[in-house]
Amino acid sequence: MSIKAKLSLSISGIVAIILILNIGFSYYTSKLAQEVALESQMRSIAEQLVVSVDSFENVRVQIDIELAEQLRFAALAAKGRLDPDIRNISNDDLINLSKELGLHDITLWQRIDDEIVSVRSSNKEELNLNSSSWDYWNTAFHQLMDLKPVTVKEGLAMEHFYSGPINYAVSNPNEINKWGYYYDGSTNYMINTIVNAQQTTKFNLVDGTNTLVKQLVTFQNSLLEITGFNPDFFGKKKIIKMKKDIPVYNLDVRDIMFGEYTYSNPDEDAVHIQTALKKNEMVFDKFEANGKKVIRSFIPIVTGSPYVIGVAFDEEELMKPLRQQLLVHSLISLGLVLLAMGASYIIAGYMLRSLHEIMSKVNAMSIGNFSAPISIRNKDEIGLLAARVNSMGTNLLKYTTQLKDTANELQSTKQYLESFVNNTSDAIHVVDLDYNIIQVNNAFERMYGWKMDEVLGHPTPNLPDEYASEKLAIMNKVLYGDSVTDYETVHLTKSGERIDVSMTVSAIRDEEEQIVAIATISRNITSRKQAEEMLRRSEKLSIIGQLAAGVAHEVRNPLTTLRGFVQLHKQTGSLSETHLDLMLSELDDINMIVSEFLVLAKPQANQYARVEIVPIIRDIVMIMESEARLNGVMLSYEAEENTPDVFVVGSQIKQVMINLIKNGIEAMPGGGGKLDIRVAPADKDEVVIQVIDQGYGISEEDLPRLCEPFFTSKSQGYGLGLMVCQQIIDNHKGSLSFCSTLGEGTCVEVRLPAAPPLDTDATASSEDA
Repeated sequence: MSIKAKLSLSISGIVAIILILNIGFSYYTSKLAQEVALESQMRSIAEQLVVSVDSFENVRVQIDIELAEQLRFAALAAKGRLDPDIRNISNDDLINLSKELGLHDITLWQRIDDEIVSVRSSNKEELNLNSSSWDYWNTAFHQLMDLKPVTVKEGLAMEHFYSGPINYAVSNPNEINKWGYYYDGSTNYMINTIVNAQQTTKFNLVDGTNTLVKQLVTFQNSLLEITGFNPDFFGKKKIIKMKKDIPVYNLDVRDIMFGEYTYSNPDEDAVHIQTALKKNEMVFDKFEANGKKVIRSFIPIVTGSPYVIGVAFDEEELMKPLRQQLLVHSLISLGLVLLAMGASYIIAGYMLRSLHEIMSKVNAMSIGNFSAPISIRNKDEIGLLAARVNSMGTNLLKYTTQLKDTANELQSTKQYLESFVNNTSDAIHVVDLDYNIIQVNNAFERMYGWKMDEVLGHPTPNLPDEYASEKLAIMNKVLYGDSVTDYETVHLTKSGERIDVSMTVSAIRDEEEQIVAIATISRNITSRKQAEEMLRRSEKLSIIGQLAAGVAHEVRNPLTTLRGFVQLHKQTGSLSETHLDLMLSELDDINMIVSEFLVLAKPQANQYARVEIVPIIRDIVMIMESEARLNGVMLSYEAEENTPDVFVVGSQIKQVMINLIKNGIEAMPGGGGKLDIRVAPADKDEVVIQVIDQGYGISEEDLPRLCEPFFTSKSQGYGLGLMVCQQIIDNHKGSLSFCSTLGEGTCVEVRLPAAPPLDTDATASSEDA
């Protein structure tokens, strides 16, 4: 595509974007204005309904009060006409009295066995009714019978009188009545006066709020329905009573107060109703019902008994004017874009004539001709571009010569680096971010035995399975920007031989400082590790030899006891049960001492494993207890329960602790003393072990030399124990430090890194230390 066409399309595109933004902004503002108008309209509808509901509610309450007062006067009149003893009253007497007083019915109630039942009535259907299942009615009846004020919130209460809400009759579910109940203790029955409230209910439901709701819905096409929600009952299971085997939905427990609820979304609507009441603000919801997209607002009304008005609109009807407006704007914008495209194409052709000459110069430069000049002398941007291209041709001639010299120098540097990498004695391999090998050197092939073509594109094959989690932790550390230096671990050769290596792992970054690969330099340290192991074994044998005397002393004591009992058995010919139990106990002690001693003599593989440090230290303290006693030293051991695990070679940690405890015992000659061993977690995911003696201490000038080979203050020492301990702790990435004061004692502190969480250590081998 030519620049002329591109320029024309670019200008047209900019115009199109501006017009689209204008359309979008216009549509957004129109929609926002419509939402504001809709909200105002909803509030106006709600205000009209509130006025209507309040008006009809006031009328209903007034009628309810008047009916209640009439029922109370009728009850007082009936009380004056009836005998105080119900046995002297017949149902016919009540029929005549109800006609005389202009009542629908009269019923007399008594409390029998703590249940209130109807005993006499002008309506035979009202006889033998029991109020025990009538909820708050039953509560009101008992309060009247107890001559207490009626406290139920439903209905209307006066002195010795209660009138319940207008509702369906139990005796005839097709009738809607109003009831009054009177009892002052002067009779042995409660008087129940009844009037029919059918006309009152019809006035509320037909001629009241529903009429106004229907008018509002009829006058607006987009308005679907208006609903009055009762928050006390909406969203809950409907309370339907069985009256004369007919299910009746009582008037006082209905969830829809007025209006229709055709477009229902009950689960969501129940939540929105409670939210609107709680926040006392309008809540909106959108949903689909009956094939329409519905927008319903929930308007809380908190005057008197709180309720919520729901106003539902048809979203399609609301959006129709906006869509028509959007269509008109889109057609106008399309015409403007086409006009802009034609005009910009003509203008671009006129402006780009000078570019053709510049293009000819560039084509000549592309084939190496940098000297052909451009003759354009315009003072505008095109003329400036021509001058710059001429200058660029001159400079390119100079720079190409320099680039050739630089390329030769880079080639020489590349050859030097390749020679260095391939001739070094350390194995080098590079992996990509998927941990697949992309490059190895000659030393890698010599050290591990794999050829380059055998490992390229594959994960590193030289890692034992138990070190998989360790490799993952190292790689993650490098990917997060750190580097790993002199990390000692174990690798495999092609023949399956295990070798000790020291690794340095670092990231390779591109020019944007993004990590693109990971390089690992490995050095074979198997010979050095073997020498260190021999040195540790020598020190270990020395320690075991010195422990032998203490162990022999501890074994000799129970052997003396056993020998005495054997002599006793030889003289008497029998031993008591107590003597035999004591002999078994002494044999168990000997077995335990010998078993613990064998732990030191057992060869241990230098295999790191996740172990609990607290049991290891506790076992060492038990082993050293006998030697401590021989020297008059009391061992004190403390360990915190939340001490984390460590990733160590268990036998080597035992060797370190035995050496340190033995040094602490020997530092307190003569009168003995107390040796404290403490284990606790520390900051930065570490475990701290302290060995604190009360010996003669170490001078400041000797402290820095403690871990030097053959430096010792003992007359029969070799000066190798602490050096071996230092090497073991260093191999575990820990630290060994000393703090001492002459005449007061010495504190030796060992810090070991805590093991990683169990999820990252799932593949590590577990070895009983």
